[in-house]
Amino acid sequence: MTPPAMMPPEVPLARPIQVLNKPHRDETAPGGMDLAATRWWRLFAFAPAIVITGLVVSMIADWFAMAGLYPLEIAIIGLITVTFFWIALSVSTTLVGVSSLFLGVSRRAAIDAPAVQNVALLVPVYNEVPADVFGNAAAMMKALSKQDSAHRFSLFILSDTRDDAVAAQEEQAFFNLKTRLPANALVHYRRRADNTDRKVGNLADWVERWGGGYDAMLVLDADSLMSGEAIVALTDALAVDPAAGLIQSFPTIFGARTVFARVQQFSNRIYGAPLAEGLSRWTDQEGNYWGHNAIIRTRAFASCAGLPRMRNGRGELILSHDFVEAGLLRRAGWAVRFLPRVQGSYEEVPATLIDYVLRDRRWCQGNLQHLSLLSSRGFHAMSRFHLISGAMGYLMSPAWFTLLIIWALVGNGEQDNVVSYFSGYNAQVNWPTMSTGNSLLILTFMYAMLLAPKVLGAAVIQKAGLRLRDLGGFRQFLTSVTLEVALSIAYAPVLMVQQTKAVTAKIIGVKEHWSPQNRQGGHYSLGVMIKFHAIETVLGIGALLGMSQGLVTLWLLPIALSLAFAVPLSALSGVDLSKRRWASRHMGTPEVINAPPIIRRAMAERRYAARALEAAGRIPAE
Repeated sequence: MTPPAMMPPEVPLARPIQVLNKPHRDETAPGGMDLAATRWWRLFAFAPAIVITGLVVSMIADWFAMAGLYPLEIAIIGLITVTFFWIALSVSTTLVGVSSLFLGVSRRAAIDAPAVQNVALLVPVYNEVPADVFGNAAAMMKALSKQDSAHRFSLFILSDTRDDAVAAQEEQAFFNLKTRLPANALVHYRRRADNTDRKVGNLADWVERWGGGYDAMLVLDADSLMSGEAIVALTDALAVDPAAGLIQSFPTIFGARTVFARVQQFSNRIYGAPLAEGLSRWTDQEGNYWGHNAIIRTRAFASCAGLPRMRNGRGELILSHDFVEAGLLRRAGWAVRFLPRVQGSYEEVPATLIDYVLRDRRWCQGNLQHLSLLSSRGFHAMSRFHLISGAMGYLMSPAWFTLLIIWALVGNGEQDNVVSYFSGYNAQVNWPTMSTGNSLLILTFMYAMLLAPKVLGAAVIQKAGLRLRDLGGFRQFLTSVTLEVALSIAYAPVLMVQQTKAVTAKIIGVKEHWSPQNRQGGHYSLGVMIKFHAIETVLGIGALLGMSQGLVTLWLLPIALSLAFAVPLSALSGVDLSKRRWASRHMGTPEVINAPPIIRRAMAERRYAARALEAAGRIPAE
């Protein structure tokens, strides 16, 4: 389907499909990893989380036991244990990261002359906006041309696009790109005849046909952008560490214009650094893979990470392939590392609440698949933990939702509650009274734990390499933090209900279709938003009515208001702050207020690519 001139000669590489019911070891993996220091970091991360969770659960169990423990109370204690541990682990991981930043602990010493690597930059695309994809590609290749590096880099646009009109734009954009780059720039384009196995199959096709010609592949997403320094830094890191099979960077968000995108961007940039630093410390050689902005040793990936089908009788494709591929590499003896201090790695995010939820539904389906893979043979304990963590990111929502429903139904005194009001039955015979003091204590402690990573992240921005002037100054920074916290609190209940719906859909067998992500953000009518958020709205209004009758505790008022106003919040999520002078710097990060050269270059290249397509009669895909 793709003219041969667009691709280099094939250099095949065997990619055996892995078997999950028996261990596998790659004889070429160096092994012999030193994990002595890592054990201490893991102790500092997990011990406080376990101890704090144990103390909280013990107090709640004693509180319930005053009237005797019954099945409902035991179930609630179990839910609290599971949900609170993950919150506590997030806090302790952030504290580990803060400690690492203040101690100035460095990673392995650099080697002056790393072995020269032949690296393929892979950009899988599926019905994307060609001007944006090829604009980013032009920016990266031009940035690499200015790097003083002996490594060799080739760029591959790997298209799975099904729309022939968009594919025609891609081909035109590719030829335009060739004219914009030096004659010796190695850029290639391939469109598959069919998109068997989606992104997994797209990358597998490249590995099997061309992978033998490259030492490493740097896997990108359609919206990925990396500076020349970041690409070279990842390549150097792989070159000097013979045990590394995969090295993941920490992508920060760029291009955020809307309210919801800015919330994600600010949170990622300001609060993410110490959390990422902590995660890199206690995962060390047993890190994870997020599917993009990571460099991978090609032969290790081919020989050890050939993704099998699910063993569920239906042979389903593993959707969230990245976590599993990381586990397969580590199983075979290769290290999987995370280097959050590599600067210049970027990605984009959904622009509106609805776009975010639509993407999140697909991720939910894939991450819940991981629970079926926990029994796979040979996986390292940390790899299994990553699989559990991915699933728990979604299972936390129905757990919290269940706890809130119980609190709303029976948590406002022995007589004044929803259950006794509608059934005449006193359901609180063994339920401890939710006094004002108890409710305030629980809410204060939970909010303190949830906000702790944000407070810590904001407090150590300078240690994370951020300057106040790049955040708009001290006053603007405080305004941005306040806005982000307020909006995160407002959107959290809506996302909780939406994720609960996604988990429920997965359990009952409803499948999400793989469709292109709307990276520019959809424009949704009031009717669409009302239909999309109907469940949250009904729940919120119901809770408010219960409060007006004294049946539901007033401590749930912030959550009830968020749910009741889900539609206005959804509409607010798509407001373009960049078009409002008074708000353009709100929740702004350096990528907004003082954008680095690679982002400015990418935006310029996107505009040029769009104009070139228009001039050629190819209207860019929307």
